[in-house]
Amino acid sequence: MVDTTEGGAADGRGTAGAKRAADGARWAPGDHILWRYRDNADTGRFHICRPMTVVQDTDELLAVWMAPGTACIKPVLADGTPVHREPLSTRYTKPRRTARDHWFGTGVLKLARPGDPWSVWLFWERGWQFKNWYVNLEEPRRRWSGGIDSEDHFLDICVYPDRHWEWRDEDEFAQAQRDGLMTEAQAAEVRSAGRAAIAQITAWRGPYADGWEDWRPDPAWGVPRLPEDWDRAPEHLRS
Repeated sequence: MVDTTEGGAADGRGTAGAKRAADGARWAPGDHILWRYRDNADTGRFHICRPMTVVQDTDELLAVWMAPGTACIKPVLADGTPVHREPLSTRYTKPRRTARDHWFGTGVLKLARPGDPWSVWLFWERGWQFKNWYVNLEEPRRRWSGGIDSEDHFLDICVYPDRHWEWRDEDEFAQAQRDGLMTEAQAAEVRSAGRAAIAQITAWRGPYADGWEDWRPDPAWGVPRLPEDWDRAPEHLRS
């Protein structure tokens, strides 16, 4: 099960949420789940894990909140060097390990529609000044009792309040292909998914037109705790 509050006693949210998911039910607002990404070089292991609080879970949309200060798992080089500090030419070929860290700065709201090969993240500046939407291209997420699993596809799209957009991380996307982390056919599928996401942006449909930038977390929510077995194999995957 997913524990609940960092450094505190469980409030039952992780236990209740896991039981609901195991029974095939939707998670309830306030439940704690894990949002995980598999390692692109070894899909049998996870290299990113973020405890999240459920905002909404329906047939149409999963919305989850990552609070500031959340303990999470991220990849680093074997010597502990942050991945982004490694030159791009060797960033994906040097040995890696995972490290525990905390999410600093403002929180992140993540929105995901079932089956979409992307999720949409909302970022704010301090004082709840809305900054931008971020379209993270990824494998459609698979649900299990403790959360959702996916695989990042390197390429992203940034969307701004004035409705203009731009591709992001195209250099990493190209390097991943050169290093054999993505085939030419897979890369074409990712680029196609990006174009589909852009079609929604240019039409200004949900979630961009749904007012999520005005959403605020429940002040009573605690910060989810990172469980020791954050990388456990899901006992049962569901789409």
